[in-house]
Amino acid sequence: MNKRVLALLAATAASAIYGANHTIAKGLMPDVIQPFGFILLRVSGAAFVFWFISLFLPSEKVDRRDWFRFLACAFFGMVLNMLMFFKGLSLSTPINSSVVITVAPVLLLVLSAIFLKEKITWLKSIGIGLGLSGALALILFGLKTQPNAPNIPLGNLLFVVNAASYSVYLILVKPLVAKYNSITLMKFFFLFAFVMNLPIGIQEFTDVSWTTLEFSAIWRLTFVVIATTVLTYLFNIYALKQLSPSTIGAFMYLQPLLAAFIAVMAGADTITPLRILAAVLIFTGVFLSSRKPR
Repeated sequence: MNKRVLALLAATAASAIYGANHTIAKGLMPDVIQPFGFILLRVSGAAFVFWFISLFLPSEKVDRRDWFRFLACAFFGMVLNMLMFFKGLSLSTPINSSVVITVAPVLLLVLSAIFLKEKITWLKSIGIGLGLSGALALILFGLKTQPNAPNIPLGNLLFVVNAASYSVYLILVKPLVAKYNSITLMKFFFLFAFVMNLPIGIQEFTDVSWTTLEFSAIWRLTFVVIATTVLTYLFNIYALKQLSPSTIGAFMYLQPLLAAFIAVMAGADTITPLRILAAVLIFTGVFLSSRKPR
């Protein structure tokens, strides 16, 4: 099996885990843990795992010129990205989150045009407009609140910020994946992310009744740390060694299908005509904006 096929499988596995995470993480907030405390748990747990693994691998020296990019990757990929997603998920619903974040491929296209000087055609421009229209439809018209979703429009807006932040991360990290080992990148990214998130999430982290947690909460927290954080970031870093950021972003299309199926089966969310319309607009926009000219 060649490296490109393995990279595609890694990106698929990451999307499948993210699809499940929309419902699993939502079920923990706010009764078990608040969103910012959840992020501190994620980054501290992941930092511990990656630094432990690094003890058994040859050490790598980081070029002094790359430290600023390391910090930027940590901020956009493990701080702003995570904070906005989990705060948005605490305010909105699993299906909304999975649909809105699919604007990331469109945002990646725009950012690639700005920073990588890629040309945007009329067809791609139409795609960008349709994708953003779908996201705005959920933000502006998803006004009906429901149990455990107190502010759906604000939550949906935070998902857009999350998608934009993750898109910036994918562009920033691309030059580093060819230069450093995946564990080297991850251990420093999550160490920096832990330091940045500590003052933001420490209060909510200490508010958790850790000694009285039920098993159902413990396995969900463990899933988010090990699967949604450690494995998905490793899978995507590996995939980036063989694939472009825009190709990685395209795998987000799988998330709404998986997230909707899991959320509906678990009774955590429902499918509405507005969500179907928004999904059609976003998917059409992503399809048009990601097409390559013949």
